Amino acid sequence: MNTFLKRLLIILAIVTVGLFLYSYFVENLFAKRLSPKDTVRFELNDTELEVTYNRPSKKGREVFGALVPFNEVWRTGANEATTFSTNKDLMIQGIYVPKGDYTLWTIPSDSTWNFILNSKQYPWGVDDQMKPMRDPQFDLLEIDVPVHHLSDIVEQFTIAFDNTTDRLKLTMAWDTTKIEVPLDIVKEQE
Repeated sequence: MNTFLKRLLIILAIVTVGLFLYSYFVENLFAKRLSPKDTVRFELNDTELEVTYNRPSKKGREVFGALVPFNEVWRTGANEATTFSTNKDLMIQGIYVPKGDYTLWTIPSDSTWNFILNSKQYPWGVDDQMKPMRDPQFDLLEIDVPVHHLSDIVEQFTIAFDNTTDRLKLTMAWDTTKIEVPLDIVKEQE
């Protein structure tokens, strides 16, 4: 066997052992995630909006006020920080949001949620003490939106775009709670 083939086999063996050890001790790369990652998109004409987040399930638990404490910053999903991207400038409740990539955070309460867009990108949603990694000095937008109480239970946390009435909204629903964030696309001047 020539030297090149021997080196290639050794390298492949090292990579295989490394992946196995990483999978075993850090994160099982082959197991189904408990809170699967999802991406929702809105496209209309040349406007593109996108949210990437992880979707935890209720699993019989009390969600808001318990699993997700009231009046504390929530990474708005599970695992990695939730991201919001827009290729167009937006107005959200009269606040200008330039096109770009943001992390999305919320502070839920029983009657309103504080919706936050932060300009910093974070590798994960929480630190090793399970505290949200959000740095408030990078907050671009912070608004309050009312809570809508649902009659049916939403089992898995869901983020969506709703444009059914030609009034674009970013919606979030879980358990019996839903919020709607109105999004207005800034018209480009010609």
